[in-house]
Amino acid sequence: MVVQIDDGIRILCRNLVISKKEAGFQWLIGSQFLPSLSIVSTIRCLHTLPSDPLSPHLPDESDEIRSLLPRGFEVIGAVIVHDKTDVKVEKIAGDAISAVRNFRKARYGNDNEDRVLIGAVLDLNNACGEGDVQFFVSRTGNSRNLERVSTVVYEDQPEREVWEKGCVIRCELPLKLPVYYSLKNPTDVESAYVRAIEDVERKLRDPQVAFIIESQNKTSSGGPHPVILHGTQLILPEELPENAFIIESDEESLAKSLPCSYFFSETKDTTSITSFEEDADKIQVSIMFNRSRSSGEPAAPIAEYYPALGEAKLLVVNHKLEVLSYATKDLPLTRMVSKLIIPGLVDQLHSLKKKFLPDLMMQHPLLRPYHFIPSGFLHPITVIYELSYGETELKQVEVRKSLHLRLGLPFDRPLLRIANAINLSSSKDDTRDKSNLKGSYLLKDVHHGIPSSGVSGGHVSLVQGSYEYYHYLQDGYDDSGWGCAYRSLQTIISWFRQQHYTSIDVPSHREIQQALVEIGDKDPSFVGSREWIGAIELSFVLDKLLGVSCKVINVRSGAEVPEKCRELALHFETQGTPIMIGGGVLAYTLLGVDYNEVSGDCAFLILDPHYTGNEDLKKIVNGGWCGWKKAVDGKGKHFFLQNKFYNLLLPQRPNMV
Repeated sequence: MVVQIDDGIRILCRNLVISKKEAGFQWLIGSQFLPSLSIVSTIRCLHTLPSDPLSPHLPDESDEIRSLLPRGFEVIGAVIVHDKTDVKVEKIAGDAISAVRNFRKARYGNDNEDRVLIGAVLDLNNACGEGDVQFFVSRTGNSRNLERVSTVVYEDQPEREVWEKGCVIRCELPLKLPVYYSLKNPTDVESAYVRAIEDVERKLRDPQVAFIIESQNKTSSGGPHPVILHGTQLILPEELPENAFIIESDEESLAKSLPCSYFFSETKDTTSITSFEEDADKIQVSIMFNRSRSSGEPAAPIAEYYPALGEAKLLVVNHKLEVLSYATKDLPLTRMVSKLIIPGLVDQLHSLKKKFLPDLMMQHPLLRPYHFIPSGFLHPITVIYELSYGETELKQVEVRKSLHLRLGLPFDRPLLRIANAINLSSSKDDTRDKSNLKGSYLLKDVHHGIPSSGVSGGHVSLVQGSYEYYHYLQDGYDDSGWGCAYRSLQTIISWFRQQHYTSIDVPSHREIQQALVEIGDKDPSFVGSREWIGAIELSFVLDKLLGVSCKVINVRSGAEVPEKCRELALHFETQGTPIMIGGGVLAYTLLGVDYNEVSGDCAFLILDPHYTGNEDLKKIVNGGWCGWKKAVDGKGKHFFLQNKFYNLLLPQRPNMV
């Protein structure tokens, strides 16, 4: 597609230069569906030549970017950040554009030879910010024939620029690949697997395949009817042989002419687009390998028999493809399928094949694609994870570290874990999934709007992020009188879920007990009992289920708890996790402290798990089940028992990816 060239560079991404402290090579990402000099995102080049750290290793980079970027987004340029001296900026910009041209030839073939390419340079010796980046473009195919760009515009509403006229297309395709191989030559399984992959690729372009296209943005009236395209309708005019003549029904002809906008409302307000997940229009594509549709010529059934030359074995390989693509709403559905969906599925098949082949005989890798929109990104990125050993397995941690480095993400937040993945399932699936979500009916963040503590001149330090309120008698389970620590633990684990540190469900009392038995802390008879647990047991469970370490503060009596206010305030400022306070037979969840360092006056924001009522926020707040508590109130009553020791459990925020 040829797009009119703008007069200047339009920067939509919020972080053009990933690192301003070290030399490096970065790819600039754009789209054929946006003005040609629009930069949507930037990603770091991780594979470079040993002889030159500013020259990319194209085969490795091409493989990884093919897996990472949805179809519809593409490499349109590069930034070279350098600290060289006595080197002309035009020479470096030419090197960047030459690398981009070679990358595109290897990745996209010759489809976009007329694409204007961008070469950008940042000199670390004379620069300190993104405003010092110098831009050049090449319009002729000659990397040395460059034009300097003086106009660079940073867009104020980049999400609107991308999604006002664009949409995302999702296609999910589960596959079961039967792989037969001879036991005398086990290595034949690899070639058999490759042939099975190639067979799927051929089937995707089979005339009998059917693509069912529908909108995911369902309305109360149901919206437009789904459209079914058959393989024969996907042959584009430029792909037809000379003098070809195709007879189509009126229905087929109409389906071929429909654009993506057929599924979307013309009255939608596009002035307030702020995020992909909430505002982007979405299309769902399902694939049916239809063998019942009549072919041009009648034929009798055929059975094929392939005799085995020796003892053979069947290996069934399960793959679940899920690809996303980006397109403008005026793109015809036929082009959307033939130019985006089918190539996207083939790309993902090749990525799965590369990851699957090395372990084909040793084990069955559990490979699954997930989609993310990390902070600062306007478009999804796709990651294929190997989950046979879970997310915390060292190899997967290293994969995520590499992705954080490539995308310029911090290394102390789990931004690319499964819990962070976006959910693009159809609306009916969303309803089914949400109804089964544990804790979905619970109140969140009940401390918001709580009146002040009454501490004069104090500094308030609070829990950071969201949590769910767990208390007695929830889920129809009677734990009154013994389950307060379990409920406090559930609230703490909900905090780790809400902050996307984990995707596990909040465990039940029985599952908490089972975890303590499995680590050897309790006997098997403990499961199903009504025995109390304390701070130490909570720390064991957090370590086992989440890999979270905890700090425990011991005090000899309730009178000493206020002495720990300074330490508790520091915890909320640096870690931000809820705290469990246990003393005697009582346990509470601490959400914050209000502390005056000069006077020593303090108050504790307590979330009380002993509440037995329904999820009525007004009742909970007015009844003091969530509120500020002084160690000694105005009537001289002590909140913390004076003759009991207390353990305070301070979960530590994981420093991980």
